[in-house]
Amino acid sequence: MTLLIDNATVARVLTMRDTIAALEASYRGLAEGRGICRPRIDLRIPTGDPAKTYRWGTMEGGSTAGYFAIRMKSDVVYRERRGDVVTEEKYCVRPGRFCGLVLLFSTENGEPLAIVNDGILQHMRVGADGAIGAKHMAKEGARVLGMLGSGGMARSHVEALLCVRPIERLQVYSPTREHREAFAREMAERHGIEAVACDSAAEIYRGADIVAAVTDSAVPVLEGRLVEPGTHVINVGGGGRLDAATLDRVDVYLRFGNAPSPDGHPELALDDEYLAWTVGGSTRRPDSRGVALPDKVVYLAEILDGRKKGRTSAAQVTWSERGNLQGAQFHAVAGRAYEAARAAGLGREIPTEWLLQEIRD
Repeated sequence: MTLLIDNATVARVLTMRDTIAALEASYRGLAEGRGICRPRIDLRIPTGDPAKTYRWGTMEGGSTAGYFAIRMKSDVVYRERRGDVVTEEKYCVRPGRFCGLVLLFSTENGEPLAIVNDGILQHMRVGADGAIGAKHMAKEGARVLGMLGSGGMARSHVEALLCVRPIERLQVYSPTREHREAFAREMAERHGIEAVACDSAAEIYRGADIVAAVTDSAVPVLEGRLVEPGTHVINVGGGGRLDAATLDRVDVYLRFGNAPSPDGHPELALDDEYLAWTVGGSTRRPDSRGVALPDKVVYLAEILDGRKKGRTSAAQVTWSERGNLQGAQFHAVAGRAYEAARAAGLGREIPTEWLLQEIRD
């Protein structure tokens, strides 16, 4: 039987520590030649509204651990300005509804094992990436977290960072006072930490050991001039980029890795986070990032096998990012969620035979 696993089930059975462990194992397997993935691919098609675009996105990967997965997203995307803030908005069918699915398969017999809603997995895998970066790059005694953003990604990052560092104080800012104050109260109650809603973005940097920008902004929101010595930086959103001032401050940059090139085509290796094709063609390069600081980069595989170190002094400013390994994430975390749901007797079963056929493709 194939399992349909919704977000509520994922939230019930998958812990953040499990997610971190699954991703670390997947990244190690990729570096050691036991896994494979490709960068994200987007296809863009104009809609009847010139301000909106249909975007289909996929990423995929698998490993000798037994799972393969493809994650697919069907979105209508557009940008919205609220005062000085520009955000990327999206929906499927209507605002407030989204369609993201992970299809999980067995690499032993090809069986479709599960169809998983990707909402909770998405937040948890990105938060776990932040934690893996902090685990290897933030100061051991990092206790103060400065955060820009108070939405779902912010929640997952607080939870994840608490798994790897002894966070005692959260300083959070987002443009809407009610949102940041409610978020601070929630984090204090849920995690037993001191949580302060700041009146300005500048306040979150003061004394922060880790600064995390986790917003839906379409443009960079970090301010490098405010980053203090010894800070570890995490950036989600912002068009996938750090501001120039923050880049100038970074001493050591951790990148988890790059997707391997196709067999026999080393010239096709790339470090861009994703590739995009647009109806009618486009000369504009997508807002996807490659290796931003090649003279300061260290790869996760180099740290794991002892070839290099990450942070080497308490005063260094460090930064971590995943790279274009999204495809290596979803088979790992969806596999964990599938195993946990099976063990707990959760999820909705549908006959696997419904998804098979007698005609050879």
